[in-house]
Amino acid sequence: MATTIFQNVIRNAGTGARNSLEARNWLRQKAAEVRTVSPRATIQQGPLLTNRITTGNMYLFAYDPKTKDDLPYYDRFPLVFPFRRVQDGFYGINMHYLPPLLRAKLMDALYDTINNDNMDETTRLRINYRILQSAAKFRFFEPCVKHYLNNHVKSRFLQVDPTQWDVALFLPLERFAKANKLKVYADSKKKIYQ
Repeated sequence: MATTIFQNVIRNAGTGARNSLEARNWLRQKAAEVRTVSPRATIQQGPLLTNRITTGNMYLFAYDPKTKDDLPYYDRFPLVFPFRRVQDGFYGINMHYLPPLLRAKLMDALYDTINNDNMDETTRLRINYRILQSAAKFRFFEPCVKHYLNNHVKSRFLQVDPTQWDVALFLPLERFAKANKLKVYADSKKKIYQ
């Protein structure tokens, strides 16, 4: 089986520990040092490919929005924690819409919602929109909430193992169309701090 970019970063960093903020930050730094990575190749070589999502897991996938002509910009390869299924798709938190520092702060807050400390295939976030709205520690989530339509998903879903969430967060996997990431980050910060 091919080694994924997530596994390579962890192996090169020399640790897979998630039990401390210090360990998570160290891994995030190592992932941020990766300069180029192909999101499509990352999805294709992933060991946990699926056609269905489970709320609370992290997924990377290719997406082509139905209303892309009307959107100021969009992420063609979202990195999402789905939190609500709907008839035509799902709502999720696309972490790519936040600059790295705010992404880390939101992820640290989200770790408080995990259902167990195993950091294995049973580990998920326990989140919904009401929980996110009600807690100040989640205040960075608002610009990240997106509605994804099943018939506009253009790949299988790569489920990211919980031990690799911090690596995935900081790899350069986002591919924004119609704007660069600095514009997206600036708009997200305006929504958060208005």
